[in-house]
Amino acid sequence: MLEGKNVNLRIVEREDLPLLIDWNSNSEFYGEYSPLRQFSKTEWEKRYDNLTADTRWFFIEKKDGTKIGEIGHFMFGKFLEIFYYLVQGERGKGYGTEAVMIMVDYLFLSRELVRVQATTDVSNVVSQRVLEKVGFTKEGIIRKSNFSRGKWCDDCLYSILREEWKEPKILTRTT
Repeated sequence: MLEGKNVNLRIVEREDLPLLIDWNSNSEFYGEYSPLRQFSKTEWEKRYDNLTADTRWFFIEKKDGTKIGEIGHFMFGKFLEIFYYLVQGERGKGYGTEAVMIMVDYLFLSRELVRVQATTDVSNVVSQRVLEKVGFTKEGIIRKSNFSRGKWCDDCLYSILREEWKEPKILTRTT
């Protein structure tokens, strides 16, 4: 487990898949900026079984163990990219920002990475603010990179370089 001040990140285990399936079956979970996704239990299990060291899923948990979202990383070409989502009632409380800080700390402490990147819909200013608070820099717009809810959308590409990160900001412990 990766421990922060207000939230922890816990790796998703196979027995956790039913909650991820429930969240993913709810079109409101990912919010208005993400594509609608529907995967069967079998498809989720297959995705889980095919995870590599470069792809990990974590729950974002409050200190009392309540699961309030997910965060993870995957390889996108030559670069590691992160993603994150919070349940609707827990947004706007700083949990997402802390979870992203923990993930960035973890990735730079555990891997020889030059950069970590993330994308977000150009209209998703809340997610952009999270990335900027953590120290990510907006690199530009990726035009028509995401088909979501019946239309092609543009994404903002953000990154943080190792030399911009320098040292852990929030990760307090790994257990």
